[in-house]
Amino acid sequence: MPAADHRLTTLEMAQFVTDGYLRFDALIPYDLNRRLRKELTQLARRKAGMESTFEAALPQTGTPLSECYPDGNAIREFLDLPSVAGIIKSLVGTDPVFDHDWVHYLRGNTQHEQHLHVDAVIDTIDPTFDIQLFYFPHDVEPGAGGTRFVPGSHLRHVRAEGVGRYQHIVGDQRFEGPAGTLMAFHHGLWHAGQKNHSDRDRIMYKLRLNPREPQVRLWNTDDFDEVHNDYRDHTFAHPRRDSVAEVLRRTQSWHGEDGRYEQMQHARLWRYLTGDDNYDVDYYLTRLEARAEMLSADNA
Repeated sequence: MPAADHRLTTLEMAQFVTDGYLRFDALIPYDLNRRLRKELTQLARRKAGMESTFEAALPQTGTPLSECYPDGNAIREFLDLPSVAGIIKSLVGTDPVFDHDWVHYLRGNTQHEQHLHVDAVIDTIDPTFDIQLFYFPHDVEPGAGGTRFVPGSHLRHVRAEGVGRYQHIVGDQRFEGPAGTLMAFHHGLWHAGQKNHSDRDRIMYKLRLNPREPQVRLWNTDDFDEVHNDYRDHTFAHPRRDSVAEVLRRTQSWHGEDGRYEQMQHARLWRYLTGDDNYDVDYYLTRLEARAEMLSADNA
């Protein structure tokens, strides 16, 4: 059951750690989608330096999110929806920092497309993360320019353009779905805008947010004790399928022989999110740490 304040569940957080994104279909109500389509079109024109009726001041990087858009503004209403606010709070805390936003406005029958990339030139390798919200205010049909992304790519720590030459990765996805869909990406997820082969213009609003507090157990933890099983419970047994460990064990086909390395990365990020420095998936981190402790004792 969702929390009263719409925060994510423990299993949803584990899914985010493993896949690098969460998807919420048709989350935004019809009337607000309609108003946002109009407002985002005007915002896109203003950002492009064209004549526009968008009247709100453009937020500056480093501003608390609560101060970015005025009351009555459709984007403000979108961000204040309990369902959206709960997702944001679960991932980056209360009133995170506005990093940047952009309106990707792609006209129908446009052949322009992006190469795969991550948005920051260089990001740190510590476990903290930003999120990027990708919001689609109208239906996106197959081939209509939906964002391409690569599940499970977020913990590879590549430079911004370092994956631009990669094409046809096994398991990559191209967004298609209903109006009002919201996707929350880890900042490291590889993605790219696609060609719009349809006759309809495509709008996508992207917003990057930085945390201002430790990202430790910010979600709804009512289910935590029930699903948070570590490797000691089931390395040689058959674990319940709806456990954190089973979610963190998942890898992508394109990971190939590196799948176990990805599981270690999942466990490291989960340790940060839970504050549990002993958590592991199938003993990998524990084995390395035990050897490091042994060598440290020998050298003492």
